[in-house]
Amino acid sequence: MKKKDFAVIGLGRFGGSICRTLTEQGKEVLVVDKSEARVNEYATIASHAVVGDTTDEAMLRSIGIRNFDHVIVAIGDDIQSSILTTLILKELGVENITVKAQNDYHEKVLRKIGANSVVHPERDMGIRIANNMASNNVLDYLGLSDDHSIVEIVANKRLDGHTIIGLDIRKKYGINIVAIKRGSEIIVSPQAKEMIQLNDILIVIGSDIDIEKFTHKVMK
Repeated sequence: MKKKDFAVIGLGRFGGSICRTLTEQGKEVLVVDKSEARVNEYATIASHAVVGDTTDEAMLRSIGIRNFDHVIVAIGDDIQSSILTTLILKELGVENITVKAQNDYHEKVLRKIGANSVVHPERDMGIRIANNMASNNVLDYLGLSDDHSIVEIVANKRLDGHTIIGLDIRKKYGINIVAIKRGSEIIVSPQAKEMIQLNDILIVIGSDIDIEKFTHKVMK
């Protein structure tokens, strides 16, 4: 049987947004939720919509869940259902399983039972917002891992007129400027002699500790 695209289990805000985005990208999406009202809401958006309890192995078998390339478990606050659903999916041979975790303990259990990827949407968004609020110069924040990130930083007067090599940012702070946005221009992998201008947007990658050290010492 030909593999299908995606299945999304759980139609809260997180699962619903994934369904909408994948559908907009032209993907075939099956959605499953215990709530008939939620399933009806997405019945005209997703390729297929099913009301069902995904902790029931027979139910998952009946909808051919193992034939999907990627299953996203976006179950909300019911950690037990999230774990049991993930375990059944793994036992049924689903190759790619991404699961929404409620906390670190939940993540540890999910990884032990075979989840390929675990996400913390609420926590990660909270970190992103906090980082943006903590510094007026930080425009955006993207966590790459638990301790490394990419940030967009607005160049201030202390950086204006200095070259990258002159500032010696990599040696002093352990971070790298991977690109510079200057108006409508984007300079990818800027040369060491590139001179930073006031209000340039520096796209910086590094450990969270090093980025924080840089923003506190240079960007104030």
